[in-house]
Amino acid sequence: MPILVNLDVMLARRKMSLSVLSEAVGITLANLSVLKSGKARAVRFSTLAAICQALSCQPADLLEHAPDPADLRPTVGEESQA
Repeated sequence: MPILVNLDVMLARRKMSLSVLSEAVGITLANLSVLKSGKARAVRFSTLAAICQALSCQPADLLEHAPDPADLRPTVGEESQA
């Protein structure tokens, strides 16, 4: 999946457990675990905002775009160079 979730990194930086974040944000531990594992298919902006507020971070600290190299296609001009 091209979107990586770095929730575990931010939790470690803030020395906060998932259960403490769950209580602070009002989201079930199970739902946060799905997000943390990267298995979530969607996240509401309100949820993302609440997590960012609790962790004092920005959305970019939690989410990262890392495309699969197999999905990368040559840009215009690169095709003729190959």
